[in-house]
Amino acid sequence: MKPQPTQPDLLYSEEEEALRAAVRDLLADHCDAPSVIARAESDTPHDPAAWKALADGMGLAGLLIPEAQGGQGATHREAAVVLEELGRAVAPVPYLTSAVVATEALLACQDEDLLGRLASGRTVGVLAVGLHTAPGAAFPAIRLEAGALHGELTGIADAAAADVLLVPAADGGLYAVEAADATVTPQVSLDLTRPLATVTLTGAPARRIGDAGPAVRRALRAGAGLLASEQLGLADWALTETVRYLKDRKQFNRPVGGFQALKHRLAQLWLEVVNLRAAARGAADALATGHDVEVSVAVAQAYAASVAVRAAEEALQLHGGIGMTWEHPVHLCLKRAKADSIAYGTAGAHREALAELVDLRAP
Repeated sequence: MKPQPTQPDLLYSEEEEALRAAVRDLLADHCDAPSVIARAESDTPHDPAAWKALADGMGLAGLLIPEAQGGQGATHREAAVVLEELGRAVAPVPYLTSAVVATEALLACQDEDLLGRLASGRTVGVLAVGLHTAPGAAFPAIRLEAGALHGELTGIADAAAADVLLVPAADGGLYAVEAADATVTPQVSLDLTRPLATVTLTGAPARRIGDAGPAVRRALRAGAGLLASEQLGLADWALTETVRYLKDRKQFNRPVGGFQALKHRLAQLWLEVVNLRAAARGAADALATGHDVEVSVAVAQAYAASVAVRAAEEALQLHGGIGMTWEHPVHLCLKRAKADSIAYGTAGAHREALAELVDLRAP
């Protein structure tokens, strides 16, 4: 008898909904819109208090790390729920880069020391690969001489918040470098809540922790798959806030949301967000179960970017004049959605990857 294919579980469990409620309450206290906007204007966009509450207080930095290594032993499904809420708040914390991408690289290398440090939340790890790099794509590696690293890497997300950098070297190894031994220079980035930087290493002491190829591929694949959940959170917030505003805003003595043309726009957007939820949950479930991972991640990222960007653009337009102001948080949502649209590969790159995976190449 042929084994039946495993069906993805797209629904949220009671535990996941409880986790969502706890994270949302915490972010309401630490990452309200005025606070995030004020931080975006400052020289320190990351919020250490919010990160400490999430990572140390709630133990969320170690969700993907086994209990034997100091983590929570949870799955990518729980991490996806956290990222949905972080996306809704556009929270300026290095969760995706440290608790997902760097953690996945360390799990591939089985470095228990660094895994324990990241699980505690007191150490932030960052994979020194450009944020734009897609899973399976080539990535730059720097020179190794006498156990020290020399070179420059650009477009590294959250490098300014890192305590440890995971750096691919030309010998094929992945090396751990203390951030204090590197020079981190901020780059101009559209999304001020997830800043990019150039990392320069001039003879930085390094410790080899594993092979770069499989570790980077695993890390970027998980990053791309769970990024869809962050994009879902962004899109859902934009839709919810726009519907709320159009119910309250009146014109000609009636709610603006009562005009049929706007109803049609919101209905179409609602359908797209529902489809995005299915794709994002499918990718998270695939990463958790290990079933059909490459296809599920490619499908999610081929679809997520356009929906998140369109939801943010619709929110900006339908809020009218107030949406154009710096004080309203919709610009944070739009900038994050646009930056996310090229993070861990563009939608076009993921469509090409999907075509190869299912043998439907363009003629």
